[in-house]
Amino acid sequence: MPKRLLILGSTGSIGTQALDVLRRSEELELIGLSAERSWEALVEQARAHGVKRIALVDERAAARAAEAWTDGEVLGGPEGLVRLVVESGADLVLNALVGSAGLGPTVATLGEGIDLALANKESLVVGGELVSALAEATGAQIVPVDSEHTALHQLLAGQPPGSVERLTITASGGPFRGRTRAQLDGVTVEQALMHPTWTMGSMNTIGSATLMNKGLELMEAHHLFGTPYERIDVVVHPQSLVHGLVQLADGAMLAHIGPRDMRVAISYALHGGESVELPIAPLNLVSVGELTFEEVDEDAFPCLGLARAAAQAGGTAPCVLNAANEVAVYAFIEGRLAFNGIPAVIERTLSALPAAPVRAFESLYEADREAREVAGEAVASAGI
Repeated sequence: MPKRLLILGSTGSIGTQALDVLRRSEELELIGLSAERSWEALVEQARAHGVKRIALVDERAAARAAEAWTDGEVLGGPEGLVRLVVESGADLVLNALVGSAGLGPTVATLGEGIDLALANKESLVVGGELVSALAEATGAQIVPVDSEHTALHQLLAGQPPGSVERLTITASGGPFRGRTRAQLDGVTVEQALMHPTWTMGSMNTIGSATLMNKGLELMEAHHLFGTPYERIDVVVHPQSLVHGLVQLADGAMLAHIGPRDMRVAISYALHGGESVELPIAPLNLVSVGELTFEEVDEDAFPCLGLARAAAQAGGTAPCVLNAANEVAVYAFIEGRLAFNGIPAVIERTLSALPAAPVRAFESLYEADREAREVAGEAVASAGI
């Protein structure tokens, strides 16, 4: 019997590639789709796949979709998104939403005991221990949808307790690899969006340019695999072919090497951690020629250090960091903040809102609200 699949964020890069994986699989049955506000693309996907229930976070977009599409039901707003999850009867939810908006659906999914294929790293960055505890309480599985964490997930499978010494996450270095902080003054949005190896949405692409993405992935790895922060490294690997490394206690190191194609990670998660055939050409190592690695320049790219410090502070600090980053990145995209202003806004917000204990999801929502307010003020006073 096919596994019933619900895709959240289906009009984004991960969502559309997931639909490509779905078309080639007889093990999956699509039962629902959602997007933030791209209602026309969502309706087109629903028609193409015979889906009868969709949701849009933006209520105005949901209203327009309901007018244009009468073949099924349209749910609107954050509450509609949660309803789509809890009333779906899904066996698996792919959460490919962008930003902290993905936390609510993650909580709803795990609360219902539904397995989660997680592309929304912010759910673990913001929710941390609470999300992990919820999954453990309901027995729901979290499988990562990310090239780096999929690599680590595969490498760690079957390793006995005590055998793993360190984890290493690789970073492409983004479009500005090799530049100094001074050389990053005045870089444009267009330049920051020109990623050398991956095609992603604007938030993730800018995150790659600042290296904040690696800071978020550091936290995600900590929560997924239970590894202390001091035993997780980040190295720059421009070829983006080694996706993760595991150092064993005896000094041996295992590496996951594969093509730059997100369908590998997506398929792995949707098929329960199994590798199935995909129309992807395997790497030719002779053609690759060489694989190189570099240290991260944290003076030029301070976001990684800010993320590591927030992670180690714990409590509300990761939530504050994530909210400030989202505010700063959107301000940069809109031309209201310089590129080097992004880490400055984040640092100022973290200084204004020291880490506080987290005992319930409500405290995270409040920390997120406060951080966005402080970060917005920091953007307004920073200028460009």
